[in-house]
Amino acid sequence: MKKALSLPKKSQSMASVKIVVRRNKRKNNGTIPLAIRITKDRKSRFIFTGQYIDENHWNDQNCTVKKSHPNSSRLNYLLSQKLAEANEMLLEAEVSKSINTVDDIKKKIKNQAGGSFFEVAEERIRNKEAAGVFSVARAEASILNNIRKFHGKVNLDFPEITSSFLKRFKIFCKNELGQKSERTITNQLIFIRTVFNIAVKEGITKSEFYPFAGDKEKIRLKRGLKVGLSREEITRIENLELDEGGGIWHTRNVFLFSFYLAGIRISDVLKLKWSDIKDGRLFYVMEKNDKSGSLKIPVSAQKIICLYEHLKSGYEDFIFPDLKKADQSNPKDIFTKTRTATRRFNKYLKDIANLADIEKNLSNHISRHSFGNLAGDSIHPLMLQKLYRHSDLKTTINYQANFIHKEADEALDKVLNG
Repeated sequence: MKKALSLPKKSQSMASVKIVVRRNKRKNNGTIPLAIRITKDRKSRFIFTGQYIDENHWNDQNCTVKKSHPNSSRLNYLLSQKLAEANEMLLEAEVSKSINTVDDIKKKIKNQAGGSFFEVAEERIRNKEAAGVFSVARAEASILNNIRKFHGKVNLDFPEITSSFLKRFKIFCKNELGQKSERTITNQLIFIRTVFNIAVKEGITKSEFYPFAGDKEKIRLKRGLKVGLSREEITRIENLELDEGGGIWHTRNVFLFSFYLAGIRISDVLKLKWSDIKDGRLFYVMEKNDKSGSLKIPVSAQKIICLYEHLKSGYEDFIFPDLKKADQSNPKDIFTKTRTATRRFNKYLKDIANLADIEKNLSNHISRHSFGNLAGDSIHPLMLQKLYRHSDLKTTINYQANFIHKEADEALDKVLNG
């Protein structure tokens, strides 16, 4: 009998690293990022360098920055250093047989080579965009841009972020960026702390450099003042005579619908579909925390829904028209059109406040505050937690504390009036 031929086992290919540009990650200003591409077994992963250039300054053949770039020498030196470090770590990993997949290689290189604050921050923002959390991604991208303006250098290493750095950055935010709100400045520091925590957790930097520990920089969140409308002010809005079909008319409908259903966030209201209504109840998932539930639709809210029934094209159509032209397969397009609509509502709400003779700053979120104001201390916190879709009862108690004045008012009256 002839022996069956045995085929040689397929050996895993050696990994390789290369500097490339990522054209599909182009920024709004047209620049593209430079990255280290790791390839093994025909799979590739990328480690971003934190550097962006105009495409016409990149030499695809040589994988270098062209001399036409004002800082070509410095950038090419930086890239060659990063590539050399990555190759050295890759060789060590191959010899020690401590890697199996391209993801193992990426993790090892990142953990050993470290990374700048900008690199870690950009990766977090990319991850938020990939997860569809566009509001967070946009806000954090804006904060990152502020940090770049302040630092004024290509790279920012984590040990450079000291208490002194943070104090100077706060002054920059106030004086140079014109950020008068303490909460706005605090949000910048929270982002820095978040990125630092990621870097420590992933072994990119050491905890000894952490600038928020012990007696170092402390982040204190001040409770903002939440003001809701009174019952009489809500009635004035309801009684306004507005031209049906107009922008102000539509804005009032959306605002009151939100209020009638315990202050559903406007972004969630716009995403409601006819299929979310079953047996006189509204079933929906709050986008902010993914908490689901249902609410009985009050008669006042049902009347508003009826105003839009003639626009209904199907069971899966939106109740309100603002997202009808959005690309349902594109979460970013839905986010953009939702944000555009909420901005338009905020503008019209100023007009509604004038027409209803309301001096309070009327905005989309005031519908939620107004419900809280009218609920006061008459509704049990556990029920309010369910209505608000809060994950933690403490959140509900702290939120509702803004609108509970009865005991304080009675105590004041008792002292002054005996």
